[in-house]
Amino acid sequence: MPALEEKQNITLRLSRETIQKARVLAAQRSTSISGLLTSQIEQLANSEDEYEKDMREALALMDPGFDLGGTHKLDRAALHER
Repeated sequence: MPALEEKQNITLRLSRETIQKARVLAAQRSTSISGLLTSQIEQLANSEDEYEKDMREALALMDPGFDLGGTHKLDRAALHER
């Protein structure tokens, strides 16, 4: 069984209107405002981690370059002749 993660509380300041909307949204999803915020923040953090991982993989693929099958028919001197 994996070790339990230590959890920590945070405090947020939101407008009454935002809190009321959050209560309704949380009730529609059968959760609490805390559960709703936890889920959204975890999703955001995980998507950021995924983006960083994907970016590193894409850059690693670009390092060696891609063989597109073309050949150079002109050399540098020929390209710059006038």
